Amino acid sequence: MPKGQTPVAAADGLTTRARRNSPLVVVHGGDGKGKSTAAFGLALRGWNQGWSIGVFQFVKSAKWRIGEQSALEALDVVHRETGQGGPIEWHKMGSGWSWSRKAGSEQEHADAAREGWVEIKRRLAEQTHTLYILDEFTYVMKWGWVDVDDVVSTLRDRPGHQHVVITGRNPDPRLLEIADVATEMTKIAHPFDKGQKGQKGIEW
Repeated sequence: MPKGQTPVAAADGLTTRARRNSPLVVVHGGDGKGKSTAAFGLALRGWNQGWSIGVFQFVKSAKWRIGEQSALEALDVVHRETGQGGPIEWHKMGSGWSWSRKAGSEQEHADAAREGWVEIKRRLAEQTHTLYILDEFTYVMKWGWVDVDDVVSTLRDRPGHQHVVITGRNPDPRLLEIADVATEMTKIAHPFDKGQKGQKGIEW
């Protein structure tokens, strides 16, 4: 395929410029490795464009500090000190939510997930960020902690120019229906299958 050429002609009535600036819903699913890694790669691109970025990690322990968090928070410091790039916020569910420090039972985790979603909805309504990364968000939908129909309608009707990336296995079909980009990471081989545990720089 020639560089910059699409395999089909768009029939949406938009100009090329408008089409190049369409807000996207991106879903990274599948059993393979790399869903979150790809999402954080998009955060690097967004930072370079000067975008405001909000990362919201669901499920992972608030005590677990992954490498991408340290790197992106360092880039936020660069932005604040030099004006280069864009601002970055990083939040984790439960005791890690900066606006509400909580931890506890499964019910409390479910409540924390719902609280996180309410905050994300508020930010979407106020157009706080240009890029939102909802890491492992498919799980809280699958477990019924957050209503899928509410997620779908909120994302579909969000105002302005806001990209949203959602990661996690088994994304709900209703979410995939509104996705502009949906990628399935297929596992072909993984060190875990050989009994090898996670490595620094690879898993975190």
